Amino acid sequence: MGKSTTIEWTDHTFNPWWGCTKVSPACDHCYAEAWDKRIGGGHWGPHADRRTFGDKHWGEPLRWDRAAAEAKTQRRVFCASMADVFDNAAPDGALDRLWQVIRATPRLDWQLLTKRPQNIRKMLPPDWGDGYENVWLGTTTENQEEADRRIPYLLSAPARVRFLSCEPLLGRISLRADWVRGKLHWIIAGGESGAKARPSHPEWFRFLRDQCVSAGVAFHFKQWGNWSPEGGEKAYLTKRIQLEGESGVQNLVHLGKKASGRELDGRTWDDLPPRPSL
Repeated sequence: MGKSTTIEWTDHTFNPWWGCTKVSPACDHCYAEAWDKRIGGGHWGPHADRRTFGDKHWGEPLRWDRAAAEAKTQRRVFCASMADVFDNAAPDGALDRLWQVIRATPRLDWQLLTKRPQNIRKMLPPDWGDGYENVWLGTTTENQEEADRRIPYLLSAPARVRFLSCEPLLGRISLRADWVRGKLHWIIAGGESGAKARPSHPEWFRFLRDQCVSAGVAFHFKQWGNWSPEGGEKAYLTKRIQLEGESGVQNLVHLGKKASGRELDGRTWDDLPPRPSL
């Protein structure tokens, strides 16, 4: 699970376990919890057992690493799409096993995204030092409140690459100068999809992009989500709303993720951070 992925900014996904507990507004319409329910559920919440996996599953990254070595390239692995790597409720021994796999797969760049950056430093392995060369540490920041709370924790952890996932983007985020220059290396931004998707004002994405361009931070616009700016499409066939931002009121239409696309001001933004060179 899963050699292939539809996530635009990675090549593989790997889950050392399944399950989590909701901690902030970004979690309200959690796709992972919904998927878990479709296959039986029971792995979400503070008292729920996490789903664990056997040796075959844990061997997948080793195969990806060999394939990347044969191709003489690096591959990216998002860990974990169905969990939180720095969850206090991680199954016994699973995080230690994950660090072992990461050390054994130098051809894989591991993208570790968390909503619990306050746990990062105490859960890093003893040999972490200034950071593993093939690990990117990231945190989700869906609005200014979570950015102010989580980013300082992320920046306090030594890492070769640090990134933010501003998805679903639920508000305008202003990045402090002492956060970005040389400390944050990559920002992903995207709107929400799914049946209960909340809209994002276009100015929120533009504001993040402009801050990244100014500070030399790689920017990736993942998607508009279900709601996108009204244009020449047959908007009368869809739901419409108005969303107010600092630049004014924006008309948005409910087209769905695929039809809304991922162009921002006429282009796609697929920037990636440079790999560290030691």
